[in-house]
Amino acid sequence: RYREREREREREREREREREREREREERERERERERERERERERERERPLSFITMRD
Repeated sequence: RYREREREREREREREREREREREREERERERERERERERERERERERPLSFITMRD
């Protein structure tokens, strides 16, 4: 009986760690996504004519 509950809690913690890793992976995924976004932004900045940039300032 007691050991049953122990194993149950063990599986619970296992699932918890699983979800934790899942969230971490999603977090890193979004981080890379934002990184690529900023990269594209800088690319567009470079492609704009200089006069356009100075006008905006």
